[in-house]
Formats: sequence, C-alpha cells, structure tokens
Amino acid sequence: EHLAESGGGTVQAGGSLRLSCAHSGQLYSGYCMAWFRQSPGKRREGVSAIDTDGTTTYGDSAKGRFTIYQDDDKNTLYLQMSSLKHEDTAMYLCAAEHFGCPAIRANQALGRIPSGDYGYWGQGTQVTVSA
Repeated sequence: EHLAESGGGTVQAGGSLRLSCAHSGQLYSGYCMAWFRQSPGKRREGVSAIDTDGTTTYGDSAKGRFTIYQDDDKNTLYLQMSSLKHEDTAMYLCAAEHFGCPAIRANQALGRIPSGDYGYWGQGTQVTVSA
C-alpha cells in the first residue's frame, strides 16, 4: 500500500496551505485516515482524522483553522490549513488503517488521535511557517 503526501512548503504566518495525500485504490475504501505532524525533538501529534463515514476529529492545535476532507474520485485525502502560525512548522504525515478502525473510532469519540492506531504511513511533506 502506498501513501504519498504533497503540498508542503514555506508560507508566512497567517497564510494558507493545502496538503494532499494520494493513496492506492486498495488503501482507500474502508480505511480510516488521518494527518499527523512531527517536529524535531517533539512527539508525533495527531492533527486531524476522518472515519469511513466521514466523521472528523481535530487536535486542539487544528480546531477552527484546519479542515480534513477526501475526494473519493481522486483517492486523495486533503488537509486545508489556514491562519498558519510559526508553531505549525513540522513534517506532516498521512496515515491510514483498516482493521484497527474500531479502536480509532473509540479514540476519536474521546477526541484522541493516537499515532499507534495507524499501520500505514507516508513519507511526509515539510511545512515551514515563517514568523
């Protein structure tokens, strides 16, 4: 299975970016998807997740500023980011999981997005927000 992120880059604080995660057809139907981010020396942080029924969850840092959505025809997951801050600077990674979706749903109901719930990962795309 293959996940490929794109759309990262350097943007000024207050700007916007849209990240994309293209995935193979098999890795789409019936899979829970999510975006994570990681900065050097910091733990991987769950940014946003979307369930197979479209239910979304956002980490505290993303609420009100980021939107996760997917295009079924293009087999692509997106993360629209706006009002970017310097502290949003990180490597952003796309993740997917199939058999573990029930556990993911339980965590999403509690507002949690643990990285350990996901079995498939992309290589990441770097986002840098200049102050």
